[in-house]
Amino acid sequence: MPKFHYIALDSNGQENAGVIDAPNEADAIGQLRRGQLYPTQVVEEGKGDTAAIKKRVRSSAGKGKTKTGGKASGSAKVAGKTLMIFTRQLATLIDSGLPLLRGLTVLGRQEPNPVMKRTINTLADSVQTGSTFSESLQQFPRIFNKLYVNMVKAGELGGVLELVLNRLAEYQEKAQKLKNKIVAAMVYPIIVMVIAVGIMIFLMTVIVPKFEKIFEEMLGDRNKLPELTKAVIGFSRWIQGNILFLVIGTAGAIALWQVLKSTKSGRAMIDAWKLKLPLFGDVQRKSAISRFTRTLGTLVTSGVPILQALNITRETAGNVVVSDAIDKVHNAVKEGESMVAPLEASKVFPPMVISMVDVGEETGQLPEMLLKVADVYEDEVDNSVSALTSMLEPLMIVILAVVVGIIVLALFMPLIQIIQGINEKS
Repeated sequence: MPKFHYIALDSNGQENAGVIDAPNEADAIGQLRRGQLYPTQVVEEGKGDTAAIKKRVRSSAGKGKTKTGGKASGSAKVAGKTLMIFTRQLATLIDSGLPLLRGLTVLGRQEPNPVMKRTINTLADSVQTGSTFSESLQQFPRIFNKLYVNMVKAGELGGVLELVLNRLAEYQEKAQKLKNKIVAAMVYPIIVMVIAVGIMIFLMTVIVPKFEKIFEEMLGDRNKLPELTKAVIGFSRWIQGNILFLVIGTAGAIALWQVLKSTKSGRAMIDAWKLKLPLFGDVQRKSAISRFTRTLGTLVTSGVPILQALNITRETAGNVVVSDAIDKVHNAVKEGESMVAPLEASKVFPPMVISMVDVGEETGQLPEMLLKVADVYEDEVDNSVSALTSMLEPLMIVILAVVVGIIVLALFMPLIQIIQGINEKS
């Protein structure tokens, strides 16, 4: 009877390698499955490359485990989109009945991102040696934050890891979508502003000086120039004379901004200012509320204790003003009080949110209410961003057109005078 070399995972996710007698490959796979083994590779002796499997058999016998790839360091970091895809894929595999270790092995093989690939391989090694998934995730705090680790831990304790991973994937997808909308709203005016400043500097330092020479040669007396032209030429000379100071001033302003962001008081001042910005402040406030309610609702729904969930939400709020408000909510809940009073006192959350939280606490459906509020405010952010973009596009174009138009008009008015003078002489 033919011999089949195999590599398979047992019900605990441990990898086993060995040889089995069977009339064909399908029967060999069937025997392994009946023995509660999940084959990952089955090769008939003499009809395939069994050297690698034999090596795994010796390795398995000598060490009791096999390597799944290179190690990743705890300082590794990946993009949010990469983590989101990994979470969704792992949730899908586990939901389909695949053991956790097998799911990690599959994802490790197909992951294109080298950092994430090494991370998944390290997670697989850690799980294979007996660590829980949440313990393994704690090795990479820059990839898996406290929210991720605590939700996984709650899922493991409740025996609903696949459900929690699905919630995590949904949370990440919605958070990424919200972030993309905010970035889109902020980036457009910045790009237009940079282009406008670049065009103005080019006109003032290159084009206007050339026209100034022409005017001096053709008109002679600078007093004959129109007032608008004099103003533009004067501004051009000022920019040329102070270009170095302008560059240093811009660099200094950026450096000061970074220093302010790095200090607690400076960050609080900047975050408070962000919420009060005209046009953009409303979007910032709505996105902060959406993030707070989505994070807290997802954590509590997944089984994380409310005080721990509030701590995690405070750390992931993304705004110091909102974090301080959540801290006061945490202290109130710790003393057995309602969340409503500190939320209301913060002046950050609108009455609708406070009312929904109040109803949720009274009815015992706080997580559901929080997630509903998150859905509402995500739609609000979407509408606000769309309205903001549709308003900013024509506004920025008009501003750019006015700036360029004034410069062009100032340069062409003397030319008209010159042409009229030439016509009068002829």
